[in-house]
Amino acid sequence: MHLPDMTDYEETCRQVRFEAPEHYNFGFDLIDARAETADKTACVAVDAPGEAITAFTFGDLARSSNRFANVLRELGARRGDLAYVMIPRIPAWYDVLIGCAKAGVVAMPATSLLTPRDIEYRVNASRARFAIVTDDNADKVDAVRAACPSLERLVVVSRRGGSESRPGWTDLRAAMDAAPASFAPERPTRADEPMLVYFTSGTTSMPKMVPRNHGYALAHALTGRYWMDLREDDVHWTLSDTGWAKAAWGVLFAPWQMGAAIVLHDAEGFDADLHLRLIGRLGVTTFCAPPTVYRMFAQMDLDGYDLGSLRHSLGAGEPLNPEVIKVWEEVTGNVIRDGYGQTESINLLANYPALPVRHGSMGKPVPGFDIDVVDDDGARLGPGEIGHIAVRVDGASRPPGLFDGYINAPETNETAFRHGWYYTGDTATRDEDGYFWFVGRADDIISSASYRISPFEVESALLEHPAVAESAVVGQPDELRGEIVKAYVVLAESYEPSPALGTEIQDFVKELTAPYKYPREIEFRPALPKTISGKIRRVELRAES
Repeated sequence: MHLPDMTDYEETCRQVRFEAPEHYNFGFDLIDARAETADKTACVAVDAPGEAITAFTFGDLARSSNRFANVLRELGARRGDLAYVMIPRIPAWYDVLIGCAKAGVVAMPATSLLTPRDIEYRVNASRARFAIVTDDNADKVDAVRAACPSLERLVVVSRRGGSESRPGWTDLRAAMDAAPASFAPERPTRADEPMLVYFTSGTTSMPKMVPRNHGYALAHALTGRYWMDLREDDVHWTLSDTGWAKAAWGVLFAPWQMGAAIVLHDAEGFDADLHLRLIGRLGVTTFCAPPTVYRMFAQMDLDGYDLGSLRHSLGAGEPLNPEVIKVWEEVTGNVIRDGYGQTESINLLANYPALPVRHGSMGKPVPGFDIDVVDDDGARLGPGEIGHIAVRVDGASRPPGLFDGYINAPETNETAFRHGWYYTGDTATRDEDGYFWFVGRADDIISSASYRISPFEVESALLEHPAVAESAVVGQPDELRGEIVKAYVVLAESYEPSPALGTEIQDFVKELTAPYKYPREIEFRPALPKTISGKIRRVELRAES
């Protein structure tokens, strides 16, 4: 693998060589290797109020993840078993994910916002044998355990440290304390073996399973080297829930591939003042946040905060408006550099430090990738033409970190992989200088405050309310969140539209599925626009929003 520093973009693209090894395991080949050769601070963990700060090294991680790998072995885990993991931003998340990787257990990270219904779907869809969750989420698992026949072992993690006694559950801390600090695998891990599974939203079905292999962790060296521009002495902070693939990018793989220290803040909700104060207190040098956060910062008086340690700021999820970029640059001297990628990939497009930023642009392809704007037949389009963002996949080897296809979704895979390209599902234009400009999603996925929300999931929840006969859900533009969920509802007979009924339906959806998915606005309609075949025309509703 040859990843030169980027001083000239075109030259770097010519020089980059990424050859995936036959065997790779992030736990052994990165964490343990760094512990042996250059042990240093790996993470700075901060409690919710921002008061208690604990630093731990790669050596600490190596030992604690070995202990958890031994716990899994003691519990009868087999290579390839799946484990549902619902742990927020606390150090135990690292012990579990790295320990799973070492043991060959496939972790399925999930956000704590998910409801029992969400958990039941994910466990049954994956046939997971293990559930590893914090004490504040254990009741959710117990509520659906009887409906999840594959689930055999439950592990509970005390959110605030210490032990947790719960009938039918193994206490993580007690089990790890009794486990050896060394671990030897039965055989080396192949780079193409599964390591993680994420669930990603679709427009016409329940969430799809996205497998990520062990080589994916190594491929994030490209993310860390070029877009994130990380160094050994950096203190990096990515704001992401541990249930999202963005955490794999910025809270796990990419920073540690570069040897940087990671900030892990156990925060519930978002306190803008606290986050700004922690940047100065922790000496954060590189910072990545969704556009919503930068918009909130831009509305504040930033003069009283110490942001002088920042040398590099990143944004992802959607383009930022120029006013916000200007405010942040005036205060920090940093130009926010957008990047683009997916759960299915590593970083694909970015504004790199070696290139001039074009505000609103997605940037250029990461070195080592052939990415272009193509039409439905796979033909490359010219500058200014709107088409699909696509990654070339018909070469001698697959692009680094790109998934092989969704699990148990042949029709979706046929749509995603065609004509020698992987179609990302997003559309863009490319200018004459090779910069990409986002146009929109090719599907109906809603992007709200960095959450990707499936209209199908929200509509399915709405239809369980007795007052709802029919519904359609779209994204409505919103200045702060980018988009909000808006629902158009046709009521069942004997129900009349009212603000009170709207609130009741919203509360119902919050209880039934993850609360970030609920419709923030409901409009009652006598009928919904449809095609001649009876399909709802969301495009027409979006045009009204």
